[in-house]
Formats: sequence, C-alpha cells, structure tokens
Amino acid sequence: MSSEVVLYDVPGPRAKRRQAILAIIAGIAALAVVALVLYRLNEQSQFDGNLWGPLINPRDEDFAAVWGLIADGFLNTMKAAALAIVFSLALGTVIGVSRLMLGKWGRIPLVGFIELFRGLPVVVSIFFASRVLPDLGVDLSGWPGGEGLWFVVIGLTAYNSVILAEILRSGVNALPKGQSEAAMAIGLSNLATMRLILLPQAVRIMLPALISQLVVILKDTSLAAVLGVYPELLNAAKIIYLNLGNPIQALFVVGTIFVAINFGLSKLAGWVEYRMSHSSRSPGGETDEGVRYITDTAELAQ
Repeated sequence: MSSEVVLYDVPGPRAKRRQAILAIIAGIAALAVVALVLYRLNEQSQFDGNLWGPLINPRDEDFAAVWGLIADGFLNTMKAAALAIVFSLALGTVIGVSRLMLGKWGRIPLVGFIELFRGLPVVVSIFFASRVLPDLGVDLSGWPGGEGLWFVVIGLTAYNSVILAEILRSGVNALPKGQSEAAMAIGLSNLATMRLILLPQAVRIMLPALISQLVVILKDTSLAAVLGVYPELLNAAKIIYLNLGNPIQALFVVGTIFVAINFGLSKLAGWVEYRMSHSSRSPGGETDEGVRYITDTAELAQ
C-alpha cells in the first residue's frame, strides 16, 4: 500500500484545456492593459527626448547634475539602510532573547514595547523621531551624517527591531525542546545554550524571513522623502522632477534602481541560504544541526 499523500487531483485533459484558455485570456488582457498605458503615455508626450534626455543622454546639459543627485541619494539610502539593519539586528536579538529568557512578569514590559512599535506605521516612528526627540531636548545635529540620517535610523530601528525579535523568537520556538535539555545536561547555562545552540539554528531556520525584513528596511528608507528629513534616493527623484518636470521618468529610473538592489539582495539571500544548508550536512548526507551544535559545544567545554 502506497504511503504517498496526494495533496491535489491531477488535472485531466479538459481541466488542462481550461487552464490553457484562461492563461491565454489573462495574457491577452495583461498585454492590452500595457498597450493602453503606453498609448496614453505617448498621447501625453511622455516619451519625448526632452523628458528622458537628462536621465539617459550623456550629452544633455543636465545629465551630470541629475546623476550626481541620484548618486548622492543612492549613497545616503545605503548608509541609512546599513545603519538601520545593524542596529535593528542587534536590538532585535537582545529583545528576542530577553523575551525568551525572562519570566512571565519580567517580559511584560518587553511585550508592551513590541506590540506598541509593531502596531505603529514606520512613517509614524520616523516622524516621532524627527519631531518629538528635538522637543525633548535630544540634539543629534552633531552626530556623524547629520540629524536627518539619525532620525531615519532611529525610526527604522524602532519598528524593525521588534519585527526581527519576533522572527528570532519564532525560530527558537520551532526547535525541538530536547536540544535545550541536552545542552543543560552537559553543563551549559541558559545564556550559553541560547547563544551557542539555539540562536545559530534559529537564524538558519528563519534566514529567508530575516533577509526579507532587511529588504523591507532598505525600501522603507524612502519614507524619509515623505517627511523631507533626509536626502535619500526618492528625495533625489523628487528634486529632479520638480526642476525638470518629468516625474514619470525620474520615478521610473529610481524605481528601477530599487528593484535592482532588492533583486540582488534576494539572490544573495538565496545563495547564503544554499551555502548554510549545505555546510550543515553531515558526511552521510543528512542534516542534524542540533546534534552537531551540541556535540561541538561539548567538545569545547571539555
């Protein structure tokens, strides 16, 4: 008797024909929408050379200035994203581990902090940092990069740290309980068990979700343009189209840059996940991360 579990019915000839027809109809509809959009853009002269020239023609008099703004915005975006990612990972790890290790009553303030910032829109966190902190007497103007950079970093960190904390907590809770017991049996403390055995595996399990959240941090830097507190990439596009009157063209170029960066990060995430999954395989071809971590730790303890 076969133990194979069938999750869906294999489509027959009639179902396959129906699916093919629906796919063709959907494709034709999508092409029609694209054609309509291009037609309307052409009617409004959105493909004229004077609108695209500053962005794609090196001989245009505004080309150097436009790409100088884009380059500055790109560097500012990457700077803010890198700082927010580092601080979010560090603070998120501390919050996640603390919530796991504190007692029932001790974790109540952390749960309140997590629920508060997880429920707030990111733009509100950035606005709070840029408007409320100066009113409280917090002066960030002397910090490297200027106060605008740190308003964005603080706002992004406040939101994303709690998200990353919950991701790590979910990863630790997904591990078999026997691993903690085995670690205790070889004399490891609760903190050492978390640091040496549970957290590395949780990161490996939740790596796709972690990388996805890091991509979100990069995209959320564009919210600074809404508040006008930091000259990042989207703000550079805003300056360009306000001066040259080409919003569609400027936003298209900036959007393409964001897509390229996020695509690269997604590919990097896939490569890292592949490397980590293969490095954890035993010589026999099977993965037994818990046994390997506990065995290695026991050897170090001896």
